[in-house]
Amino acid sequence: MQLLICGGTGCRASESNVLKDNLEKELKKRNLQDDVQVVETGCFGFCEKGPIVKVLPDNTFYTEVTPEDAERIVGEHLVKGRQVTDLLYTDPEKKEKIADSKHMDFYKKQIRIALRNCGFIDPENIDDYIARDGYQALGKVITEMTPEEAINEIKESGLRGRGGGGFPAGLKWELTRKSQADQKYVVCNADEGDPGAFMDRSILEGDAHSVLEAMAICGYCTDASKGLIYIRAEYPLAINRLKKSIEQAREYGLLGDNIFGTGFNFDVELRYGAGAFVCGEETALIHSMEGERGEPTVKPPYPSVSGYKGKPTTVNNVETYANVPVIINKGAKWFASIGTDNSKGTKVFALAGKVNNVGLIEVPMGTTLREVIFDIGGGVKDGKKFKSVQTGGPSGGCLTEKHLDTPIDYDNLIASGSMMGSGGMIVMDEDDCMVSVAKYYLDFTVEESCGKCSPCRIGNKRLYEILDKITKGEGTHEDLDKLRNLSNVIMDASLCGLGQTSPNPVMSTMDNFWDEYIAHVEKQECPAGQCKDLLRYEVVPENCVGCTACARNCPVNCISGERKQVHEIDQSVCIKCGACYEKCKFNAIRIV
Repeated sequence: MQLLICGGTGCRASESNVLKDNLEKELKKRNLQDDVQVVETGCFGFCEKGPIVKVLPDNTFYTEVTPEDAERIVGEHLVKGRQVTDLLYTDPEKKEKIADSKHMDFYKKQIRIALRNCGFIDPENIDDYIARDGYQALGKVITEMTPEEAINEIKESGLRGRGGGGFPAGLKWELTRKSQADQKYVVCNADEGDPGAFMDRSILEGDAHSVLEAMAICGYCTDASKGLIYIRAEYPLAINRLKKSIEQAREYGLLGDNIFGTGFNFDVELRYGAGAFVCGEETALIHSMEGERGEPTVKPPYPSVSGYKGKPTTVNNVETYANVPVIINKGAKWFASIGTDNSKGTKVFALAGKVNNVGLIEVPMGTTLREVIFDIGGGVKDGKKFKSVQTGGPSGGCLTEKHLDTPIDYDNLIASGSMMGSGGMIVMDEDDCMVSVAKYYLDFTVEESCGKCSPCRIGNKRLYEILDKITKGEGTHEDLDKLRNLSNVIMDASLCGLGQTSPNPVMSTMDNFWDEYIAHVEKQECPAGQCKDLLRYEVVPENCVGCTACARNCPVNCISGERKQVHEIDQSVCIKCGACYEKCKFNAIRIV
């Protein structure tokens, strides 16, 4: 029997590591330590309901488990054979308890390929990975296939880069192989910087060996002997598990010299990033690894021809590599049978924002936004109305209700005014101001711009200033024209993908929420009530009982009035903090 405990960063933040210790103590207390194995796994995906404990072999799925629940799980479930019903997931619509995760709406439409081992194996135990066909693909490739045959398998699978660009992975490998040099490199881009994105981190925390195996396969295919993983220093758990996985793979002879006795040599080392979003762009990433400023360079030449240290370099992101061993083991046709005509396989998304089931999901390409948000995600929180979903992170766009039935793939999202990106997906409801959302993403982009090219460095700053002006009620129709014109210039003239896509939040919100921009400009109103400078707190005379709660909690003393008399707010002093609105128990403060 096994107890699988989610050991991802999110669940660890909720003391899943303490829960693991408590379970082991309880087992030892009852002399069950030899009969029950406690395994700390990677992310189960259902982050909204973590920490999660899964009991095998009966597949009981416990949610929101605390360290204090360890005694009940061992005493009731393992000793007495009774499920701890209050820890089971409750279906929000049917109001019934569900014990097996395969019957939960969150998992029903998912197909886990890149995430196949996350939540099933101990990521710090190479034997667990090998037991689930680990390193079988590497052995097959270097003992039974030529590099050209392996590359063709990846090409025929239709696997496209999952980092955002969607470039065919097999073609990239082929270009590197054809480049002549005395040294070549394989690089894994683990510099995940999108707000709300945690796909690559979760794969590395839960199944680092799948990435190492894929990089070795790529090394064999491209004639490269060295691999580099560029990972954010802010990912300590992923880094720790990567280090252990690399050490174990070396001990087993799966990395290093003469792998499988074939004469093929390949090893991997880590390089750390300092949190620069622009280093997600492959040329900026390469410069950062070389010890230079993380700035992009004009392409061509592409890294496949001249990359790290001027040598041919293959750069793919974590999720792209995670798919490779499965493609080799199950075949290109199997992988290509999933997805759409031009977007094969599955895609991992970090579903976040105002959605009931926040988590990490993996769905076939072609799944609609509606299925993701309302079936898997469980709809919008607190019964609020869906307003928009941002896909592709700061480089993506905000899609609306009219886009909900859009099948998710590279081409459809671009046609809708957004993009796939690395897989961030943030849901917004009726209380979100779309002008403020665009301003938020521009603020992020301005902060993260490397400053190398003027359109991005200066243009995005001007875009932000115009949006800030509009959210303060100082915007004009001329400003709206400037937003569109300047956005087009930045998209056309910027050096790299960061600048070229940075106006997407502005353009998509203007296209889909034009009425909100007009309300801010013409009426100096924020329909969503989010722009503080456009809000006005007023006393409702007929409801005010003169309790003084508003005045006592006002930080700037702008509310006056005698006890049991109607109070008044001095608008010239009010800072619009909302303290009076929150403290009033008589609905005597309104927002206008």
